[in-house]
Amino acid sequence: MSTSHSHNATLPETGFLRQSTVLTIIPISKSTLWQRVLAGTFPAPIKLSARVTVWRVEEIRRWISEQGPRT
Repeated sequence: MSTSHSHNATLPETGFLRQSTVLTIIPISKSTLWQRVLAGTFPAPIKLSARVTVWRVEEIRRWISEQGPRT
C-alpha cells in the first residue's frame, strides 16, 4: 500500500506547497528532492521571492499519479 496515494486525497485541488510539505507527502530527503528536480524527474519549483520556493499542487498530484501503485 502506498502512503502517497492517501496524501493525494488530502491535498487541495490547486495552490502551492512549500518544501517541508512536499517532503511530508513524498518521503524522500531534501537532497534527493533537489537531485530529482535537477535531473528533471520531479516537478520544478517556482520562486515566489528570494526566500520562498513552492511547488504547484497540480504538478505534485500529477507526479504522484505517474508513479503508479507501490507493491
